[in-house]
Amino acid sequence: MGCSKNLVDSERLMRQLQVSGIEVVHDARLDAAPVVVVNTCGFIHSAREESTEMILRCAQAKSKGVIDRLFVIGCLSELYKKELEKEIPEADGFFGVRNMEDVVRRLTGHDQPLFRHERTLATPGHYAYLKIAEGCNRTCAFCSIPNIRGPHVSVPLEDIEAEARFLVAGGVKELLVISQDITGYGRDIYKRQRLPELVQRLCRIEGIRWLRLHYAYPQHFPVELLEVMQSEPAVCRYLDLPVQHISDKVLEKMRRNITGAETMRLIDLIRRKVPGIALRTTLITGHPGETDKDFEQLLRFVEQVRFDRLGVFTYSHEENTYAAKHYRDNVPQKVKQERANRIMETQRQISETLNREKTGKVFTTLMDRMEGDYCIGRTEYDSPEVDTEVLIPKGKQPPVTGEFYPVRITGAAEYDLFGEIHNG
Repeated sequence: MGCSKNLVDSERLMRQLQVSGIEVVHDARLDAAPVVVVNTCGFIHSAREESTEMILRCAQAKSKGVIDRLFVIGCLSELYKKELEKEIPEADGFFGVRNMEDVVRRLTGHDQPLFRHERTLATPGHYAYLKIAEGCNRTCAFCSIPNIRGPHVSVPLEDIEAEARFLVAGGVKELLVISQDITGYGRDIYKRQRLPELVQRLCRIEGIRWLRLHYAYPQHFPVELLEVMQSEPAVCRYLDLPVQHISDKVLEKMRRNITGAETMRLIDLIRRKVPGIALRTTLITGHPGETDKDFEQLLRFVEQVRFDRLGVFTYSHEENTYAAKHYRDNVPQKVKQERANRIMETQRQISETLNREKTGKVFTTLMDRMEGDYCIGRTEYDSPEVDTEVLIPKGKQPPVTGEFYPVRITGAAEYDLFGEIHNG
């Protein structure tokens, strides 16, 4: 359950179980194996509900004899282990984010040497997420991640390179660099930001065609990274930059340590230094203290900047966060949702316009999967599962999944492109 960081944790756990001689399947039917491990998300209320519902489904399956053992790991267990143990006694064990490997010990009866750089992918074999740090040192008022995952801990450069080489040796062609805050990489163990150097070193690994960067915190953004993005062909002209808001008053209450003007200057700098870059962002509506005036400013910001990709969360009052301790959740949920809907309607129109501008152009496209009569691919401007996809008719000789092709765009919708293999 949950985010791509959780997925990486699951992939590492799967590998540990496999080298212990245990057969593992991912996201299978509940009757596919006698033991089920649920990796939970605890980020916001809706995610906790989804994870809890999955645990209860598994607990019911165990009560009916469909499965033999049930283990729960991850963020929800980290936050609410005692409560879960009391409410769901059917589970055989609850493990937080810091002791997931204990599941291996419970299932095998012995300690297994850690294969730190190895994972069993749950993604298609041609792309993988590469987690470069754990936890977060930021103090955003709304966020529970530091409570769950702890402080920011960078993975040493050599370990990241070793994991990348392992993934590439297994056929991975696209690496998606992730952490709660990639721009903070290196500050803890090297006493300075080393993300630009890390990206350069990864680009030197033979076999990496695309390197994609996710979750760059706007404050103290390493400007040197933009030079690397411009000069290294393997780095996708794509950046996930969650700005959350543009109103100075709301940004201050969010404890983002950046102003709206500074945010605008950073966006302008990124676009000047890396022409043609696709920017993805995330926003929050209904944060405590957000007025109609603040929201209208945010909406104008979306209209002005015209992000290539954009997602919106409605504010969730999370236990033990700074906001929950110091603010009243004073924006009604209906208003939060109405504001989110207005932003997404504006973004829908922007996305459709930007997509239609691609018609007639040729883009290098990575084929992700076959679906019905189409092969589904992505350009360098799109991340898997969250961004625009390119639909290409299979034809008599369908393109091969996991390969790159030149594709001419023949049509566009709000969040989809249509194309054909370009042979000329």
